[in-house]
Amino acid sequence: MSSLSDPPRSGRRAGRRLWLLGIPTTLAWAAAGWSGALGMLDGFRLMSLNRLDSWGVDAGSAASLVLFFSVAVTVASSLGFAMLWGAGMSVNRLGIGFRASSLTAALGVALGSGVAIPSWTPPESVGQRLPFLDGKAEPWSDVDWVVYYEPYLVPAVSALVALVLIVVLLRAFLSEAEAEDRTEALRQRGRRVTGHVVHVEFTNVWVMGNPRFVVHVRFPAETGERTVVATMVTSLFQAPSRGSAVTVRYDPQDPEAVLVEP
Repeated sequence: MSSLSDPPRSGRRAGRRLWLLGIPTTLAWAAAGWSGALGMLDGFRLMSLNRLDSWGVDAGSAASLVLFFSVAVTVASSLGFAMLWGAGMSVNRLGIGFRASSLTAALGVALGSGVAIPSWTPPESVGQRLPFLDGKAEPWSDVDWVVYYEPYLVPAVSALVALVLIVVLLRAFLSEAEAEDRTEALRQRGRRVTGHVVHVEFTNVWVMGNPRFVVHVRFPAETGERTVVATMVTSLFQAPSRGSAVTVRYDPQDPEAVLVEP
């Protein structure tokens, strides 16, 4: 299946936009990770480890950090959504934009929560719960020990997720670059003919508010007329229809190398 690709070098421009947007998005998520760790997770950790009294003492600063966390998450989410738009209007690039946005979130939370490690409030007792009224102290369960190491687990898990996303994103960028090179080669050296749309099918998929179609295009070649199936993402006002003329570039030596453009 052939795809109607974006204009030349648009993928590389989209990559630069992702890098430029990724820096402030990562910083915003770092602020969210830092304030969320100290403003919410720290308090929940203390309550879980049976130090309820400290919540009331630290409530003022915690409330301020929760407000800061809310603002940071709002800013980071808005920038992450802008990264989706900046990736480009195609299904493949939308996926790259989503993975890049997820990477900034994981990396930012890892950085922010990592910086917050020394500021977590230590529990009054390690290894056992404080006695309640006249009761006896109870040893910590496995879950309590997991909660105790939460200051280290949050950045570690976030960093691991970020590492996996980096590998996935690098593979996606390499695949996208190879596809762009093939497309550019067809634009430069491929044989150019005029084709016509003979069938249009709406896929019920919308990319950034634009419909995605599968079109069958018939075009003349050395061996006679050929038909190629391609995908197209357009605005509603530029939706393809039967009989529409399109530009087809193909490699006579490679039947699979076909590029369809409006």
